Amino acid sequence: MTCQEAERLVMPYIQGDLDDNQLEEFLEHIETCENCQEELEIYFTVDLGIRQLDSDADNFNIKGELEERLEESRQQVQRTRLFKIVQYAVNTLVVMSLTVMTVMQIRIWGLF
Repeated sequence: MTCQEAERLVMPYIQGDLDDNQLEEFLEHIETCENCQEELEIYFTVDLGIRQLDSDADNFNIKGELEERLEESRQQVQRTRLFKIVQYAVNTLVVMSLTVMTVMQIRIWGLF
């Protein structure tokens, strides 16, 4: 992912509008690119600051909020990866089971 692509995804990330693939690519880029990290911090600070002013919140730990949000996103990516692995394993087992059952049925019929 290029910096330009990552910068286009900053606001959708903050608003929670990225799909799983976009989120994974975005996080990988953000973790390695200091310029994009700064861009995310700026937009996140402005967005959260405005929302907190509107709600009269007394907690202004914006850096902590961003770190918490990034950690939640990393966990979401890990869950998605795990789900895909489990799904692949289950699909593989189903195909293998059907194959074995078919071969056994053919042997029972005496065709093999």
